[in-house]
Amino acid sequence: MTDTSAATPLKHTHIGGQALLEGVMMRGKLNWAVAVRKPDGEIHVESHDLVSTVGKKSWLRWPVIRGVWAMYETLALAMKAFAISASFAGETEEEQLSSKEIGWTMVIGVFLAVGVFIVLPALLTNGLGYLGTHGVPVLAWLGPKGHSVWWNLVDGLIRVLIFFAYIWGIGRMSDIQRVFSYHGAEHKTIHAYEHGLPLDSEHIQRFETLHMRCGTSFLLMVMVVAIVVFSLVPSPNLWWRIGSRILLLPLVAGLAYEITVKWAGNHSENPVVKTLLWPGMQLQRLTTAEPDDSMVEVAVAAMQPVIDCEEAAEAASAVAADPEQLT
Repeated sequence: MTDTSAATPLKHTHIGGQALLEGVMMRGKLNWAVAVRKPDGEIHVESHDLVSTVGKKSWLRWPVIRGVWAMYETLALAMKAFAISASFAGETEEEQLSSKEIGWTMVIGVFLAVGVFIVLPALLTNGLGYLGTHGVPVLAWLGPKGHSVWWNLVDGLIRVLIFFAYIWGIGRMSDIQRVFSYHGAEHKTIHAYEHGLPLDSEHIQRFETLHMRCGTSFLLMVMVVAIVVFSLVPSPNLWWRIGSRILLLPLVAGLAYEITVKWAGNHSENPVVKTLLWPGMQLQRLTTAEPDDSMVEVAVAAMQPVIDCEEAAEAASAVAADPEQLT
């Protein structure tokens, strides 16, 4: 159970992270850093400036559009971070992935995700509708004469079930279990930072592995928003349904971003928000696990360069505002 008796009042931070192969990535406003536990036990840490075009193009800050752009930047950064961890986590050179192999892995992963989470649910739902028109009365409402809202609802529920099954399935793999533990270390470290506690294992391990701003919760919200959005789109045939889902994914992600990051993130103590995000928080029990102290050490190693960079920027800004501080 979380013990925050020695903590300062909670202040939410914009710093977020991602679990990697034997490592953690942390991202702030100005930079991002990766820490990876190498086979020899040492921790490799590297920090990079965060380059964003949002400040240069005001339209990228518009509601919904900013969510789409944030998703793009997050995916691009995740690929870079994964490439770094993959290059240091392997025991031998043969086990370490090349940049080309990592690139192909990402491309294949995107196609598999579209196939499993968009095409497959649509095919299964269409199959149920076919049964409804060929002798299974209870499924008739899914057939061509049925209402598209029901079709989209069943399609969405199948997608959620497949997502749960996928998370549960990969969670049985030992390597993924370690990634989930690093995921827990990332969340705990951010919790400790938000509560103003020292970033050491003694304080960090007091916290739970669940966090409101987790990407797992965001993915579940994407699926819920998708059910609503897709239900508003005409569905003349199966291929139109599949194509429209792919094309509308950016809109769905943008709306989910506005709900989970912009609205819920700014009203996290609101009972309505807590209720809305409760399913996503519970889903994190499948994607996070208790870390050991060595994993927490890696998460802190990734967090520290981000904190140092932002503190240095704040100090420079304070001096620029009041030059007398230099004397």
